[in-house]
Amino acid sequence: MIEQDRLLSALRSEARQAPVSGIVDVFNYGRHREGLIPLWVGEGDLPTPAFIVEAANASLAAGETFYTYQRGLPPLREALAGYIGRIYGRPVSPERFFITNGGMHALQIAVRMVAGTGDEVILPTPAWPNFAGAIGIAGARTVEVPMTFTDHGWLLDMERIAAAITPATKAIVINSPSNPTSWMASREDIATVLAFARKHGLWIIADEIYGRFVYEGEAVAPSFREVMEADDRILFVQTFSKNWAMTGWRIGWLEADPRLGQVIENLVQYSSSGTAAFMQRAALAALEQGEPFFAEQYERARHNRAIVSQGLAATNRVRFAPAQGAFYLFFSVDGVTDTDSFARVLVDEAAVGLAPGGTFGAGGEGFFRLCFARNSRDLEEATTRLATALRRIAG
Repeated sequence: MIEQDRLLSALRSEARQAPVSGIVDVFNYGRHREGLIPLWVGEGDLPTPAFIVEAANASLAAGETFYTYQRGLPPLREALAGYIGRIYGRPVSPERFFITNGGMHALQIAVRMVAGTGDEVILPTPAWPNFAGAIGIAGARTVEVPMTFTDHGWLLDMERIAAAITPATKAIVINSPSNPTSWMASREDIATVLAFARKHGLWIIADEIYGRFVYEGEAVAPSFREVMEADDRILFVQTFSKNWAMTGWRIGWLEADPRLGQVIENLVQYSSSGTAAFMQRAALAALEQGEPFFAEQYERARHNRAIVSQGLAATNRVRFAPAQGAFYLFFSVDGVTDTDSFARVLVDEAAVGLAPGGTFGAGGEGFFRLCFARNSRDLEEATTRLATALRRIAG
């Protein structure tokens, strides 16, 4: 133990202090439980569609196994520009897109571009813990701004955001629709955050990964694209994981002003040296042929949202705000405050895996995250098991 302590003490503090994921911790606890329904991580149960896999296989068969463009294959960057332009109804240059090894890689690059030792980054919470992880590993400090929970939805208090800005602040992270709360920023919210950024010379790191999983009103969530100007300091982090069931592929993209292109290319070079060509061919197939599959994913999520919401509400033991976007239900249970321990109880007693809310930062204590991007039969069974367990052991 002494030798281990000495070894650890020789590391940089940012590395030593990188937090253990509370999600992975519970995942590992219940990983091999027979019959368990896993709803703790942010992915569905559908494998990657065959047409995407076939595109990767064809690339490998054609010998595309060499180094490739650091910024990404030109056809993929062009396809991304067309896709984003179509979804948001405004033209976008292919030069804005940079292919990364997953959304996490895009986030790491974005943070390292704008914040480091002595800097602060504002993060509304509850939030995906990897945001704070990426900020901390870069040497910066996460300034959490807890959101307010109501039965009608989570609210982002703009006065709290304004009060959190200091001379050390370099960026604000906005994830909308949100993981884990399923909160969705309004156009007014987005415009207000952008006004803060302009006033104080801040960057915005915008995670709009779940932008097409929207359940009320328009087909796409409000975006910074609707209010931004050419000189606004906005970095968009994205991934192919959610829309096209490609979580295990680890391919995403960073979207930024083309004037930052050489800096981003350099950071790609010194972190991954680029994304494998066969993965990029698979991503290209997802963009070109993937709309029917996304539509299937979306309809499943919409249907399952109703299953879990109605089923858990009927227990009269839980509180939650209706999911506005994404594919998570974030709920609290009457009488339960230690969600880490209770998540393990639910593994043992209900054979259902949930993510404990405390791992998502301030405001998440006392909540659980349930991912409903799964087949309806499993969601019905999981809801029944949870309802039975909550009536029997909670409180």
